[in-house]
Amino acid sequence: MTISFKDKVAIVTGAGGGLGREYALELARRGAKVVVNDLGGSRDGTGHSDMALQVVEEIEKAGGEAVSNGASVTEYDQMEKMVADAKQKWGGVHILINNAGVLRDKTFAKMEPEDFEFVVKVHLLGSAYASKACWETMREQSYGRILMTASSTGLFGNFGQANYGAAKLGLVGLAKTLQLEGAKYNIKVNSLAPVAGTRMTEDLFPEEAFKLFDPVNVVPAALYLVSEDAPSNAIVGAGAGGYHSAWVEMNEAVWLPEGERTVEGFAANWAKISEETNLHAPQSGAEQSGAILQAMQKVTGTGPSGTRG
Repeated sequence: MTISFKDKVAIVTGAGGGLGREYALELARRGAKVVVNDLGGSRDGTGHSDMALQVVEEIEKAGGEAVSNGASVTEYDQMEKMVADAKQKWGGVHILINNAGVLRDKTFAKMEPEDFEFVVKVHLLGSAYASKACWETMREQSYGRILMTASSTGLFGNFGQANYGAAKLGLVGLAKTLQLEGAKYNIKVNSLAPVAGTRMTEDLFPEEAFKLFDPVNVVPAALYLVSEDAPSNAIVGAGAGGYHSAWVEMNEAVWLPEGERTVEGFAANWAKISEETNLHAPQSGAEQSGAILQAMQKVTGTGPSGTRG
């Protein structure tokens, strides 16, 4: 089986280097027309560069089609124009990989509010703005594939990255809601937590590890998650040739009778409430209330209206 992106138009943000560059190159090799978006600059979001133009040149030399775009993901009107330009040139937008990102790592005690706000704006709001700019087009054409770039920091935490972690877990929540709203329009939305040696992580890895975590090893997961037969609502980790899935799970609810609904009653039941058993991954937020009602019914034998089931 060969996975092709022929006749598809893809936008990759932050595609001037690192992961985004590898995504753009492979999409083009497989037939996609690619908008290579990159504001350029350093990993803290300052400065400019012509990196996007270099990626476009590389794609065109290999016989592919691409255009560069220097719009900032933090400016919604620029994202709208980027999508409008792609539609005018190629007739639609089918794939969006939200890859643009910055780092401003410090402990929370030393982090300035501006550093927190800027990182959240680039990662979370930037991905929301780019997705929103594509959303109506994807609904109209009954086809869309959107990939959010999450992180192990968002899923599990990491010292010195409160701003980054908050943004990255926010992206998972965004993806989970968009995949519900987009389902009837054949819009699939997934989250990828990559581990790669890029300009954002070059001083975080020892030299040998940096080579091992070549961004090219993340590409198979990313492109599958935006392919025609992609799943939806997946959270996938990828790096150095290793791939895994992650889930947001919950256990069965413990229903406390009215007399036990006190701080002390909760404390007395904490061991059971926090048990990592009977876990499942809800497909929507509504399942939380459903789980509570099921737990009540088990104890009382009655449904939410008080009638016996």
